[in-house]
Amino acid sequence: MRIDDLRNGLMVSCQPVPGGPMDNPETVVAFALAALAGGARALRIESLAYLRAVRPATTAPIVGIIKDDRDDTAVRITPTVEQAIALCDAGADIVAFDGTRRPRPASIADLIAAIASRGRLTMADCSNLDDARAALAAGADLVGTTLSGYTGGPEPTVPDFDLISAIRELTPNVIAEGRIHTPDQAAEALRRGAFCVVVGSALTRTEHATSWFKAAVDNAAARLAVADTPVLAIDIGGTKTLAGLVAGDRVLAEITVPTEREAGPDAWVDAVAQAAGGWSGQFSQVAAAVTGFVSDGVWSAMNPATLGIPEGYRLEERLAERFGVPAFAANDAQAAAWGEYRFGAGQGDDLVFVTVSTGVGGGVVLNGKPLLGVAGHFGLMRGASTDGKSPFEDGVAGRWIAAQAAAAGYPASAAEVFALAPRKGWAEAIVDQTARRIALLCADIQLTFDPARIVIGGGIGLAPGFIGRLEGHLAALKPRLRPRLLPARLGHRAGLVGVADLSSVQLHNKGKHNAQIRA
Repeated sequence: MRIDDLRNGLMVSCQPVPGGPMDNPETVVAFALAALAGGARALRIESLAYLRAVRPATTAPIVGIIKDDRDDTAVRITPTVEQAIALCDAGADIVAFDGTRRPRPASIADLIAAIASRGRLTMADCSNLDDARAALAAGADLVGTTLSGYTGGPEPTVPDFDLISAIRELTPNVIAEGRIHTPDQAAEALRRGAFCVVVGSALTRTEHATSWFKAAVDNAAARLAVADTPVLAIDIGGTKTLAGLVAGDRVLAEITVPTEREAGPDAWVDAVAQAAGGWSGQFSQVAAAVTGFVSDGVWSAMNPATLGIPEGYRLEERLAERFGVPAFAANDAQAAAWGEYRFGAGQGDDLVFVTVSTGVGGGVVLNGKPLLGVAGHFGLMRGASTDGKSPFEDGVAGRWIAAQAAAAGYPASAAEVFALAPRKGWAEAIVDQTARRIALLCADIQLTFDPARIVIGGGIGLAPGFIGRLEGHLAALKPRLRPRLLPARLGHRAGLVGVADLSSVQLHNKGKHNAQIRA
């Protein structure tokens, strides 16, 4: 065979679980023929017995290996010259061996010389870039990433794409192997420079693949069980705080208490606890959606003009102490984005949520995951609306609208300006300027994230006709660049519903992580 026979191809490793129900020659031959029928270019077969069974059944290229657990070395993939020669004689076109630099019974150079003397190609299974460099210097024809993550320390769960790319700088003949479990991962390996991609457990170890699906089903079942148990969700706003018992997308009960801005977060939490006293024992956890920045349960202000918060306030800790249950906190717009993704206008598609109210906020959900931290704080970007001198929201949102009205000699709230716009030119100019700037923001968001939809929320964002104004300002864009705008469906409850569901996900994942640490 020629090395080029493997280019851009798929190789299937037909290695059943040792001692499992498929660990027999007949099944391995069936695996091999089924893989070739599906389009595999080559096979990787372990043991002389299985190689001798498969070789007469196909002329496809075969990589042969022997796994040998020895007391004198950690090297177990074709560790001796005698085994390498036996694989050649049994019909392997390529012989693979442990290409790491660990102590070994036979040198890599000796293995390569023995295999080459039989007219076969050599493949070094490596764990890192230095292994690959040494194997190539010794004359290896092909280098695999097979042993990345398997020579010490915790075993990874995803392919080593970075190693694929790094070895590709040394040789075009890099074989991507190890933890490639999905078609997307196989394609990514090729994009990273792999010459050929090997898939094993996902196709020929039914026990392993079944365990992955079982873990996913168990995780989903656990989340469903948690979703059926109400969460006390709290949305702390600049003028009022909304609290509710939330199960999934249902708000079972709801209360509103004023946010005494000068009283501080301890008093805001106490006010909710007092108002929700009748719900004691009905919720399993508490979750808070808040303006500003939340990291590891610590709350800080991003724009103190929106709501003054002491720097580094330990919100999750305070909630857990006050309510006696596990607590979670997130930015309110990020929580609303998750709520719209799960239960509202997102319908499970990637989305960006933009809320326009007293200020401007947002949240991003990509590949089914929310971007937390500072992601989505669009109102704090130093945009063209303020020439970079102040946050974007200072030149577009509710406070700015009221200030513009006052400067024009018409003291009015943002809501009053919107109501007057149809019949007052000064109000129309302010509203249209707001829409134009938010439309520009949406256009930039589309270029940044390319979401399937941008969901608009907030008192201004959902004001009658406002989304139509945005679309008018975006109409001149080419269709591929034009955002798809949709109104938020969950309304003022988006933050409550979103943070309740998000808390269930985050606290469940944290519990799994802690259990793994204890184990």
